[in-house]
Amino acid sequence: MNASLKNPIPMKKQLFIPLLFITISSMAQVVKDYNPSIQRTSHLQYFKPVEEHLFSGDCMPYYHDGTFYLYWLLDEGHHAGLDGLGGHQWALSTTTDLIHWKHYPVALGIDNEEWEKSICTGSVIAEGDKFYAFYATRVKEEGKVHEQLSYAISTDGGYHYQKQEPNPFYYAPEECISRDFRDPKVFKDIDGLFHLFVSGNLKEPSLAGFGGYLVHLVSTDLKNWEEIESPLGGQRGTPECADYFKWNDWYYLLYSIGGHTYYLMSKEAYGPWIYPESQALIEYFGSVYKTAGFKDGRRIAVAYSPCRKDDKDNGDRIWGGTILFRELYQEPDGTLSTHFLKEVLPAMDPISTPVIEIASPVNIVSVSNDFIQMNASGNIGVASLAGLPENYRISMKIEPDGNYEELGLFLRAIDKNRNGYRLELNADNHTVLMHNTSIQAVKDLEKTIILDVIVYGEFFDVSVNNKRSVLNRLPEQKGNNLFFYVKNGNAVIRDIKIQKIKD
Repeated sequence: MNASLKNPIPMKKQLFIPLLFITISSMAQVVKDYNPSIQRTSHLQYFKPVEEHLFSGDCMPYYHDGTFYLYWLLDEGHHAGLDGLGGHQWALSTTTDLIHWKHYPVALGIDNEEWEKSICTGSVIAEGDKFYAFYATRVKEEGKVHEQLSYAISTDGGYHYQKQEPNPFYYAPEECISRDFRDPKVFKDIDGLFHLFVSGNLKEPSLAGFGGYLVHLVSTDLKNWEEIESPLGGQRGTPECADYFKWNDWYYLLYSIGGHTYYLMSKEAYGPWIYPESQALIEYFGSVYKTAGFKDGRRIAVAYSPCRKDDKDNGDRIWGGTILFRELYQEPDGTLSTHFLKEVLPAMDPISTPVIEIASPVNIVSVSNDFIQMNASGNIGVASLAGLPENYRISMKIEPDGNYEELGLFLRAIDKNRNGYRLELNADNHTVLMHNTSIQAVKDLEKTIILDVIVYGEFFDVSVNNKRSVLNRLPEQKGNNLFFYVKNGNAVIRDIKIQKIKD
């Protein structure tokens, strides 16, 4: 069928997950006890299965004929299934409006084959009256791990898939490390040719450590594939979970390294690519974004948010967690931005803003009708709110007057000595810090800032100017006070609105 249908090439033993994801040793087997009938069917932001031991992994959205399909990796034990190789299977949730969701039994699972250790991330395409799912299978043979491509077909509209022969249908090319050959992205071009972009890593790159590339396969029938020139190379690490789409006049290529999702853009189908000034999809706790279109020209990005090791504020990210949605926007220059996806947010009701207290001398801070004026050149201006709900959303408009060193909020504070988690905006460095994670290249922080923050359980979700987002997971502090602050600068804070999030 193709030149790569041959025995896979062994590779030297190495870690199978980037070191930033810490796995937990376990002998867990294939998940059999996921119950789709007991999962919540609305407000799906931060969703994980209700079963305590189950988690959500990589997400694979797809939009077809008015239905938004969200395939996602069902995880147990943070990648510990089947001797640490994952044991993942494809779960499925669907919606037609992003508000009301349905959950289904496993759509593509591990059968009784001894060699199947994980149904890895992939993608689907509808063609004719069938859905085709392309995925990688993680295999362990003679003590060594490699990955290979398989595919399955659904004849019931994408709800259940039957694996096809030959299985696998494609092995890693000779020049590619067989342990890093996964996550196929399938699409059809305007000429009717099918493509697969597959994660790869060269054995002999031109510069050590920069061997990451995408293997590019093409087919006329979704069965017989041949390799052509790669659209992406020279990456520091394996470019995982690629996504590719055309949106208006631009083509976009997404890929993730170490969980961080990068994108490139071009006016041509396969480059030359432009690396944008701001990487809107990089969020430390938003891992492996993939996207799908939706009604009215919208585009939805979905990732998973990894848990914290040992449920500690400074715990490392561990594989598997909760589903994270963003709405993707296309700016006039073609660059991408993100904001909260309104349909999936937790339910909430408006509440009155508590009395704003002044915590600095009155010559530095003044308050009038929910309007905070801070004149803190050479000092720090502080005001506070007390008695906030445990879970809430707060939005405001911040108007800096000239340059400032930093400004922002302290969330879940107990008192001035235990002042909570710092949300810092820094115009000089173009950064937004949410306690111990940050995003860079954030524009326009010297201008009027629209700040929108969700505090929900351990989630601290921040939107800046409806263009950049940053999420952190902080499980430890539980205070119900908030501090506003400006350091070495002047600013006005107005239009403060608070909503209580329902249980």
